[in-house]
Order: sequence, then structure tokens, then C-alpha cells
Amino acid sequence: MNPSTTPDTWASPRHRSAVTWVVAIATIAIIFDGYDLVVYGTILPTLMNDPGQLGEISAQQAGALGSYALIGVMVGALTAGAVGDYLGRRRMMLVNIAWFSIGMGLAALATNVTMFGLLRFFTGIGVGGLVATAGAMVAEFAPPGKRNLYNAIVYSGVPAGGVLASLLAIVLRDTIGWRGLFWIGALPIVILLPLALVKLPESPKWLVARGHEDKARRISERTGIPMPGADEIAAERASVEKVGFAALATRRYAWGTALLGMMSFSGLLLTYGLNTWLPKIMEDAGFNAKGSLSFLLVLNGGAILGGLIASKVADGIGPQRVVATTFGLAALALILLTLGFPLPVLLASVAVAGVGTIGTQVLIYGFVSNYYSTSARGAGVAWCAGFGRLGGIFGPLIGGALISAGISSQVAFYVFAGIAVLGGIVTFFVPRARVTRAAPAAAYSTVQVS
Repeated sequence: MNPSTTPDTWASPRHRSAVTWVVAIATIAIIFDGYDLVVYGTILPTLMNDPGQLGEISAQQAGALGSYALIGVMVGALTAGAVGDYLGRRRMMLVNIAWFSIGMGLAALATNVTMFGLLRFFTGIGVGGLVATAGAMVAEFAPPGKRNLYNAIVYSGVPAGGVLASLLAIVLRDTIGWRGLFWIGALPIVILLPLALVKLPESPKWLVARGHEDKARRISERTGIPMPGADEIAAERASVEKVGFAALATRRYAWGTALLGMMSFSGLLLTYGLNTWLPKIMEDAGFNAKGSLSFLLVLNGGAILGGLIASKVADGIGPQRVVATTFGLAALALILLTLGFPLPVLLASVAVAGVGTIGTQVLIYGFVSNYYSTSARGAGVAWCAGFGRLGGIFGPLIGGALISAGISSQVAFYVFAGIAVLGGIVTFFVPRARVTRAAPAAAYSTVQVS
């Protein structure tokens, strides 16, 4: 390794190229994950208004269907956390790209509510495994000074997928129907999996942490990705005696892990509560079908732009204060939606709400990915994604319960705003990770946590 390498620079052009491929493949995969999870909200009015599709669907049933995929995500994330730190990042990525693509294709063939719900659960398992693995992989490839930004790029694939789902629903839903939209979600097995097989290397850091230094060195020579420095290897071996979920229960990580899980719970409750019900709430408020979908488009578009800007700030000052701030922005924006402002103000508020909900969750993934050492990173991200999915499960259910009870959209927005405030409060109490830092000359190869 070049001793002049800094946390923000590259060891070589081959290193930059290899990381670019990793980030690009992970981002595209997460885009389709986001598409998968958001497309349900775009077709929900069709399924509820036309019993000929899957049968009669009440508001409560619709909320439950929205949660089935998220239950699968939770199962997939926790499973990936249990085995990912043992099996490796590359293998988990490949399996889960194939898994969720097959699930989307099968869901397009569903003929009744029960079949559709089961296939949404099946698809969610692959989504969860991928979400839990992508952050760990990017954190182990990216230079330390760019980790929050690159994590934000990858996880911005979730709102980008939401934008894609919203646009395609506006343009194609009447032409290809909801089944056609689901077939689009199955494309990664054709276009992305072959690319990943060729271009996605295993993480040298993971290989070293598992004792495969010779293989890590061969990958480093082929791709230009620097080997972990001696100080980092020593820090890994000294700091975490246990691997995977066992490491999360140690004194070093237990309290921070619990609070990070609560942050993710809040962020994902807001993310999936709004993604599932915002079109329906706005339709009930008097907007036509395409107008209500536009709010979903603005919500996710705001999340992409705002999340990337906020992640850049997080690389400079640390993610903790930034996450607390964006939670506060979510609460403010959701309250503004209840005050009857003109359409332009409503759209601006929805964009800010996107930053504070979906964008906040993007930042949380970056925070978590860099909070843990290599031996515990996959489990830490999996815990964040898996436990957080309990919030994602409750989000659609809460929305469905409020609408079924005849409660106004204003009250629903107040409930979501209160959850954002609680998420911001929890963020302040996360302890700083105790990570050994190396001398500046070896800055690239040390584990750095903001």
C-alpha cells in the first residue's frame, strides 16, 4: 500500500475501478429492491378497486399484504446476518439477486390474495438478504473518507426504485397492468446476475477476518483493492473475539446495537407507512389517481437528492447529528402536510418528508455499516435491516388501521410525525464506537468510525 494514501484517495486506478463496479452492482440491485417494495403502493388502488384482480381486499387486508413482504425482508436480513459473516459478501449478494427476481416473477402469476401474500413474503426474504449484505460489502471496499457517501449512493437505490416504480406506474399501469409491473421487477436475474458473477469480487477484508489471507492477497493483486494493513488486522483480532450476531451481544456493541435497531425501526416505519399509504391518502383527499402517484414520486425523489447531500455532510461531521436533524425535518414536514397549504407547498413538504424518512434510513444504513468491525459488520447491518423491518411491518398496518377507523389523514400524519421525533431522540443516545485508529500514514487501512 502506498503510505501516502489518505482516507479520501485511491490506492490505484484499478482500485477505483473495482470499487466503482461494486458500488454500481450493489446500487442497481438495491434499485430493484426499492422497486419491489414500492410498486405495491402504486398498484394498491387498482387491487382494492377491482376485485377481479385478486379478489375483495379491505383496507386492513391491504395493510397486511403490504407487511408480508416486509416480514420476509426481516427474515431474510436476519438470516443473512446469521450466515453472511461466515459465507462471505459475494456469495450472499449473488444468491439474493436471484432469489428476489424469482419471487417477483412468481408474484406476477398470483391468482388470489393468499397466493400473492405468500409470494410477497418469499420475495421479501431475498430483498432482506440483499439489503443486509450490500452495506457491509460497500463499507469494506470504499475508502474510509467516502464510506457514508458510497453507502448513501447504494441505499439511495431504495428511493430511486420508488421513483422508477412511480414513473412506470403512471406511464404503463393502464397498458401492461399490475402484473406487467411485477415482471419488470424480475429483470435482475437476466441483466444483473450475469454481470455480478463476472465483476463482483469477494471482500479482502472479510477474507482476512476469516483467516484466508492468501486468497485475499490474490484478489488484491487482481483488482488493486488494498489489503488490510497490519494494524487493522491486529485491531480486528484483538477487538472482536466473536463473529456475527454473537459479537453484537458483547459489552462493546450491545447498547449501541439496541439503539441503532430502534432508529432503524422508526425510519422504516415511516418509510413504508408513507410509501404504502401516501397515494391512497392523497386520493381520498381529492387528488386523482395519477396526481396521488405524483406525491409518491416527489417523496422518493426528495429522498434521493436530500439523502446524498446529507451523506456528504455526514462524512465531514459524522452521521449521528445529521440523522437526528433529518428525523426532525420529517416531523416538521409531516405537520405541514396537515395545514391545508396550496399544492406547490404540499409537494415541497412531501419532498422534505422524503429526506426525513427514506433519506434518514439511507443515512442510518451508512451509520451502521461503519459502526462495526469486519467480523461483526454483516450481522450489525442485518440486525439494523431485520429489526428495523418490524417498523416497516407496522407502518402499513398502522396506516390501514387508521384509514379503516375513518380517522382523517391529518391525524395519520401527526402519528407519523411523533414517530419521527422519537427516532431523533433515540439517535442522540447511541454511544460512539470504540475502534482502534492507526497512525496517519496508514489511514486507509484502519477502521474508522465517525
